[in-house]
Amino acid sequence: MPGGTKCLSSCHAPIVTLLQKLGAEFVGTFILVFSATAGPIVNQKYHNAETLLGNAACSGLAVMAVILSTGHISGAHLNPSVTIAFAAFRHFPWFQVPLYITAQVSASISASFALKGVFHPFMSGGVTVPSVNHGQAFALEFIVTFILMFTITAVATDTRAVGEMAGVAIGATVLVNILVAGPTTGGSMNPIRTLGPAVAAGNYRGLWIYLVAPTLGALAGAAAYTTVKLPDNIHSNQVAEEPVYPNP
Repeated sequence: MPGGTKCLSSCHAPIVTLLQKLGAEFVGTFILVFSATAGPIVNQKYHNAETLLGNAACSGLAVMAVILSTGHISGAHLNPSVTIAFAAFRHFPWFQVPLYITAQVSASISASFALKGVFHPFMSGGVTVPSVNHGQAFALEFIVTFILMFTITAVATDTRAVGEMAGVAIGATVLVNILVAGPTTGGSMNPIRTLGPAVAAGNYRGLWIYLVAPTLGALAGAAAYTTVKLPDNIHSNQVAEEPVYPNP
């Protein structure tokens, strides 16, 4: 799961130091993993009190809140797969990738052990493990992360998209994806959403799926939007007036 925001040409924001970026990324990722993992744990402890919709809302609303509150500082990636995809398509410097991923992993493990301390022995409810075979789980995590990264690339890198709504668009995408994939894979879309809880609970079943599939899905999603993106010299209101599906 997420992030990335953009600054329009009229922005004149002060320079943000790398330390500030990493701090914001750590805090934002901590909030996301804590919220996204707490929902299923509460669901387990209180006998499906949250329901699937509640679990999806925990993640989607957390993503939205973090992007709106820290996106202007760190870009609110919150996800190693997003960071790698941004770097691969030249929206983020490669030398910062290891630092961002370190902050994200550290925040995920910290949030997961905090949850373990609060909700023990119900930590297992927050671990994303596949309830289908590994091939199906891999495909589903790839597809939902593709959808997420396609959306992120659109609202975070294209000045013609409505950037002010990035948090809402990305949060809504996370919510929908979890409604789709939650019952089968947990709807992770994010290696550290799975890694931290797995370490805290000692449950590594299918972990490789959640490390590889989201990263490949994110790269594919970013590539797809880059392919269909309008040329920089064309504004959205200048698209040809031909109907989308012209009569034969």
